[in-house]
Amino acid sequence: MTNAVPLLHDYLIESARRLPEKIALVCQKQRFTYAELDAQSTALAHGLIARGVERGDRVVIFGDNTVETVISFWAVLKANAVVSIVNPLTKSDKLAYMLNDCRARALISDAHIASVFVDAANQSTHLRAVIVSGAFDEKHKAHLKTPSHGWDEVIARHSGNALPPRRNVDIDLAAIIYTSGSTGDPKGVMLTHRNMLTAATSISTYLENVEDDVILGILPLAFDYGLYQMIMAFRMGARLVLERSFTYPAQVLKVVVEEKVTGFPGVPTIYAILAEMKSLSNYDFSHIRYVTNTAAALAVKHILVLKDIFPKAKIFSMYGLTECKRCTYLPPADLDKKPTSVGIAIPNTELWIVDENDKRVGPNTVGQLVIRGATVMRGYWDKPEETAKKLRPGPLPGELVLYTGDFCRLDEEGYLYFVGRMDDIIKSRGEKVAPKEVENALTNVPGVKEVAVIGVPDEILGQAVKAFVVLEAGVTFTEKDLQKEAQKRLETFMVPKHIAFVSELPKTTTGKIKKTGLS
Repeated sequence: MTNAVPLLHDYLIESARRLPEKIALVCQKQRFTYAELDAQSTALAHGLIARGVERGDRVVIFGDNTVETVISFWAVLKANAVVSIVNPLTKSDKLAYMLNDCRARALISDAHIASVFVDAANQSTHLRAVIVSGAFDEKHKAHLKTPSHGWDEVIARHSGNALPPRRNVDIDLAAIIYTSGSTGDPKGVMLTHRNMLTAATSISTYLENVEDDVILGILPLAFDYGLYQMIMAFRMGARLVLERSFTYPAQVLKVVVEEKVTGFPGVPTIYAILAEMKSLSNYDFSHIRYVTNTAAALAVKHILVLKDIFPKAKIFSMYGLTECKRCTYLPPADLDKKPTSVGIAIPNTELWIVDENDKRVGPNTVGQLVIRGATVMRGYWDKPEETAKKLRPGPLPGELVLYTGDFCRLDEEGYLYFVGRMDDIIKSRGEKVAPKEVENALTNVPGVKEVAVIGVPDEILGQAVKAFVVLEAGVTFTEKDLQKEAQKRLETFMVPKHIAFVSELPKTTTGKIKKTGLS
């Protein structure tokens, strides 16, 4: 590393020093070396500093999975500032909220989404500069109240400059990652350089990442799971193959084969799409060394599909949350004997389960999961009350640990099983029903593609279990058919009273099923 105490952007700096001519990024049929990304991010860092960005200032990147977003991420860190990537599908009012919430000093975005970011920027009283890539329409430029600067112009003006003076230490903030905000306003999760270095080291250790890896990036860089694919690739000096999304699966899979991808990170919705594809035998996936999943536990049916599609790959089922990046992973060797588990604590992390009285519970008792370790966030930006609910005193004096808000249980061997969000639990007939358990049972029915389960008011039951079901193409089920299948797999009080068949389920920008619009 370039310093006795490493910072996050040392990953890029060090890889560029060791492997300057190696291809670091493949994006939209373009290829970029480590030296090119390092030089351009250094130039942009100087551009930010010249436009008033100082140590600890927040810079928002409102961008897609593009080379500009990648360069901007590292540039903000090199400028000793705090980076926040926001998904480009975010609406103007929410973007305005985020800009004002973190009091962003600068905004970096692309001209094709000017109609969104201009209105949002005009509502901010803290912005001092907007840097825009692409052809910025004169009408939008005139409407923008904050001084704007062209991407190419900024890079050119500051190219060739040495690295800006290093001002930060590893306990300083590196990033603010906004939660999806499915209920209420989004919360900004504050992560230090140490948080993110620890997480990247821990995860790349159990994934056994190496310099020769070629890692697929199909998840948004605004989503921490997507962002860490880039961070871990650059940590190792590996290559990142960045795609905008999985909207066109055949096109992405073609790139996977051509680039000889070794690491395939995804979420259950992506694997559900793969399960329906009929032409997968046409693709050579022999280079894929590992497949990872997070966001929700994989259904057993999807595990079997992945084993069939990627016969040489190790499959890692993982669980985490933005507030600490990753909690657990299931070693691939344990997949067959514990397919519904999300595994053991990641390296350098401890976990346990507590009851409602904050007492630790024994095996197979459901309670709230608590996480202790260096990946745990600093807190929520400017939300001390919300922070105090999540970060509470730990077992040792002076420390804080993360109360996740998730119901889980541990088996006798210390393997974790995710039960459900505490605010998600359905109370029916006096019993507690975990939606995830019902969803897993129904998803494993042949012909079922996706399921979302909620509780709905019921005069007799208090709450009734209702399932929204997406069927695979060409499959037909009646409500009674599926209820009979549920009865084979679930206790009586868990069987959905209502089943609605829908063509698709609402999703967040990160591919998670969004239940807030279901009723």
